[in-house]
Amino acid sequence: MTPIIRSGAAARAGALLILLGPLVSWVAEFITAAAWQDPPYSPLYNWVSHLGLTGPPQNAFGQVANSPLGAVMDTGWVIYGTLLIVGTFLVFDPRKGARPIIIMILAVLAGAGVSLVGIFQGSNANVDNGLIAFHTSGAQGVMLAGNIMAIAVGAGGTRIGLTRGRSIASITLGTAGLIAFPLFMTDVFTGWMWNIGLFERAVIYPIMIGHALLGSSVAAQRHRATHPPASLTARVVS
Repeated sequence: MTPIIRSGAAARAGALLILLGPLVSWVAEFITAAAWQDPPYSPLYNWVSHLGLTGPPQNAFGQVANSPLGAVMDTGWVIYGTLLIVGTFLVFDPRKGARPIIIMILAVLAGAGVSLVGIFQGSNANVDNGLIAFHTSGAQGVMLAGNIMAIAVGAGGTRIGLTRGRSIASITLGTAGLIAFPLFMTDVFTGWMWNIGLFERAVIYPIMIGHALLGSSVAAQRHRATHPPASLTARVVS
């Protein structure tokens, strides 16, 4: 089948950017959560987006929020979104049909969404001034577009260079994230708010793992294409 990704160094660089995005976000999350000690941050109980709250401690969305390094988390999200968009445009070739175009559109929606979460905090101040709409639309946008992107990537895995196992894994991750999304929203809008961090991560982490799978797969494929095995090179030369 005709590949839908570009060839050359640009595609490999783009794949590394896609891989780097979730890694940067995870490192930022770990550092920020570790600094939140009063009260200690709980990844199962606390909102993910509360990690990005800067300023004095506050009671936001039913939880006490006190993130001393909130700016670190916000920066991680903006970097993640930017790397995803740039990397996807370097990897996928829109001249190859509808599938790469769809994946690129989904990447823009997901990347813009996670960046909006970092730029517009889920704070009481933004609730009062109306800017919370950018935060919530960005969060819901990345949750939907990111998981659909994982399914689209897995469905076109053979044209992207993913192994069968990774293609199935990408589809499974995206499906799991989409199933978790209505459960998360139900937990929010019913006011139950039970282990909100657990449900939120059940939607978000499949997206991040999917991007890591995509980036690492394409990067490895481009590396093999530009650095053939020594024995093969020797046979060609002889």
